[in-house]
Amino acid sequence: MGAQRRAPRPSGSRADGQHLLRSAVLADELVEQAGIEHDDLVVEIGAGSGVLTRPLARRARRVIAVERDPIFADHLRAAFAPWSNVEVVAANALDVPLPDEPFRVFGNLPFSFGTRILRRLLDDASSTLVRVDALVQLEMARKRASVAPGTLVSLGWLPWWEFGVARRVPRSAFRPVPSVDAAVLVIGRREPALLPPDRRGAFVRLVARAFATPSRPVRRSVFDRDAGSWIRFADGRGLAHGARPTDLDVFDWVAAFDRLDGRPR
Repeated sequence: MGAQRRAPRPSGSRADGQHLLRSAVLADELVEQAGIEHDDLVVEIGAGSGVLTRPLARRARRVIAVERDPIFADHLRAAFAPWSNVEVVAANALDVPLPDEPFRVFGNLPFSFGTRILRRLLDDASSTLVRVDALVQLEMARKRASVAPGTLVSLGWLPWWEFGVARRVPRSAFRPVPSVDAAVLVIGRREPALLPPDRRGAFVRLVARAFATPSRPVRRSVFDRDAGSWIRFADGRGLAHGARPTDLDVFDWVAAFDRLDGRPR
């Protein structure tokens, strides 16, 4: 469906942290491993030269290719004009409207904006997003997928999302070559969720309250009005009485939230 065109150079430097995947063979493999189905709607973030757009378009029902660089966006429109299932959107991934039907995200996220893009995708726990497969910095992928120690950012997502690292991708697979390796971070919707979506704001506020003074024991920052309740809670969950915010995993935090919030789920 259309001859492959030579990709242009970007209109400026890659100061935004975008590093383009070089190999079509590797792109095919990454898309295959992600398990894209023929009825999937896929939002591709950072479409760039289209090396990932092509295998996505072969597999998915529809691909919305988001690219902020106008030269690359024009190239994508020309290259995929014969493909009826590809829509090219010249926009910033932080601003582009997201579908109101079930969709997946596949993308090569700019290293400088990876966490901001994930916030856009994951902060709304009630969205129609089903799964994210994203090329990000290896260290970022490891941090997000780590069970411990907990971080405020990850704990704000974990009641609704599960994280994993599918594979490492060496820095030599990109141009320009970044200073660090990348990885495929896989984020899937947790079924069942640990909390209802409408409780996310209150849950994040509780965790943020503890992480505002991360060296302070949780019994003082969160259970400050009822030390006895904290002792019973900690003993029941096998936590140290002096446990700090990073010592609690998402299941501990959800249990603490349930106890302090007092609302039935």
